[in-house]
Amino acid sequence: METQSTTNKGGWKSIKYIIGNESFEKLASVSLVMNMTFYLRSNYNMNGIFLINVVTIWTGTSNISSLAGAYLSDAYIGKFLTLFFASIASLLGMGMMTLTAGVPHLRPPKCNDQLNCVQPEMWQLGLLYAALGLLSLGAGGLRPCGIAFGADQFDTTTTKGRKQLQSFFNWWYLSFTVALIVALTGVVYIQTNISWMIGFAIPTACLLSSVVIFLIGRHTYVIKKPEGSVFSDIAEVIVASIRKRRIPYESKYSFYQEKSGSKNPNLARTHRFKCLDKAAMIVDPTSELNANGVAKNRWRLCSMQQVEHLKCIIGILPIWVSGVGCMLVIDQQSTFGILQAIQMNRTIGSKFKIPPGWLSETAMITLSIWIFIYEGIYVLTLKKIFKREARLLTMAMRVRIGIIMSIFCMVTAGIIERKRRNSAINNHSYVAPMHIWWIIPQFVLSGLIEAFDNVAMMEFFTTRMPESMRTMAGAIFFVTLSISSYLNSLIVNIIHKLTGMNGRTPWLGGHDLNENRLDYYYYIIAGLGVLNLIYFTLVGSKYVTPAKVIGVEEKLKQVEDGGGGV
Repeated sequence: METQSTTNKGGWKSIKYIIGNESFEKLASVSLVMNMTFYLRSNYNMNGIFLINVVTIWTGTSNISSLAGAYLSDAYIGKFLTLFFASIASLLGMGMMTLTAGVPHLRPPKCNDQLNCVQPEMWQLGLLYAALGLLSLGAGGLRPCGIAFGADQFDTTTTKGRKQLQSFFNWWYLSFTVALIVALTGVVYIQTNISWMIGFAIPTACLLSSVVIFLIGRHTYVIKKPEGSVFSDIAEVIVASIRKRRIPYESKYSFYQEKSGSKNPNLARTHRFKCLDKAAMIVDPTSELNANGVAKNRWRLCSMQQVEHLKCIIGILPIWVSGVGCMLVIDQQSTFGILQAIQMNRTIGSKFKIPPGWLSETAMITLSIWIFIYEGIYVLTLKKIFKREARLLTMAMRVRIGIIMSIFCMVTAGIIERKRRNSAINNHSYVAPMHIWWIIPQFVLSGLIEAFDNVAMMEFFTTRMPESMRTMAGAIFFVTLSISSYLNSLIVNIIHKLTGMNGRTPWLGGHDLNENRLDYYYYIIAGLGVLNLIYFTLVGSKYVTPAKVIGVEEKLKQVEDGGGGV
């Protein structure tokens, strides 16, 4: 296996190609995500619950497919090939979306009457779903492997590599976000006000560029061979521990330790979730081990390394639950937030109309500004003062702030929606005279949720797992996004059904938000945020203690003990 020390590969010279690939890929995919609600509303005449379900289920599927991508990468083809094939799938999907925009026959006729629109035919929906499916397939490989492949370029056995890895997460998030802000302003405007076909052709070209950039840098990458999937290990540990559940936990039994077959050392045995240790207990050496001391059947005897892998995953679940709660709030802005914008005054001057998708950039700008202030000014200033790395905002503090921001975001959105709805009703108009600027605060707060919670979650998942599980860490982050999307769809459908009982007008659904009570829905999500804050304070925060961070905390402790600088 190639490493930085023997081949002089990796480091920042590789990261520039990886970030270039990520930036163009994100430009393409997020330009679609940001405007998908508006595209389906204006070109496919979708409305109400059906529109929300299509967007949220597609988003959720794109994220949960990360598990399949992580498995394929770890077990069979590695991160490099997974990223390459996923990029090709995304390119094909984006090309099909461009066709749906450019060929009128592939979508229903344009709707001029907001209340009586022709719905798409089944074959038209089938083509749309095929394009979205290819995009989800591509996302499944790109999302878990992108940051993991970037992290592979740093040698965490060296001081330099550990220092670089610390800042990698924030700069990775910042780099493609800035690229999106610069480019998507024009792309979204073209999609909304000039041509959807041209607006989709540009992201298609960007995806092609991302593949080219990725391949140009192939000679600089550290490419680690697949070492087996952690998913198989998880299944084997669960089965083996269940089979030995009746065997008493006694000190006379030894534990099976499999020799590490790679540069990554075996994890030290921990004393949490001790019931899982039974999977590695050698009860009968004659029947469980062969002549070379290797387990005969991994479904009956697992190594402690496998057990510790499962413990790592279980250990992050309490934090994962809080992450789902925060991301549920972010999901509202890409669906209901855009629908609010459509029914508000979007004009500047006499002719120019603000594209609803631009509002999503408000969150990205907020995220970028915060990361620059925190990483580029705050951390560097403290480092100069204390002569060592100092981050006074702990991970638990950042997650807690993110949850509080999620509550404020939904309360603000509810207040503004009530004001928007009353304005439209009082003026007897479909579009409220209130200007679109009124809903900017909820998108700013959404960006702050990402800046505090999402970045902290990504850092937590990646640093709380060994190097051999980095792809899994990336997959877990995107599964968090997926579950929040599915949960959002479930809550929307439940509220729609319950509030529409006995002939009443449901709070959600239909083509006109003025006939709904979206503000009540926002308050319910805010209430769930309060429950999330209570849960994190009482439960989740206990698992974000300054526990051992693989490869980074060890060095920080050495520095503190020695009094030197990082």
